[in-house]
Amino acid sequence: MDDLAQTEIEAAVFRHLRDFLREHTEVQNIDLMNLAGFCRNCLSKWYVAAAAERGIAVEYEQAREIVYGMPYSQWKSKYQREANSEQQAAFAAREGAEHGGR
Repeated sequence: MDDLAQTEIEAAVFRHLRDFLREHTEVQNIDLMNLAGFCRNCLSKWYVAAAAERGIAVEYEQAREIVYGMPYSQWKSKYQREANSEQQAAFAAREGAEHGGR
């Protein structure tokens, strides 16, 4: 496989993941963080970083709109639920483990 084909396949996979997350609004970011260690906001930050590595300026809010499919504030008001105590505890435990218990 050449580099161009690999890049095109990787881009298609990203778009598929992005679209899947857009369709599954019931999956909360905290659930993604607890299960996989990343969320939609992480994807947005990675997008900004990848653009910057290529000398392209992309604002974080622009990247969020690309990932969420709408302005983040709109997505948040439509779909984000308050994290329950179990989700918060799992997140705190994961963060503690990732940072050596600090």
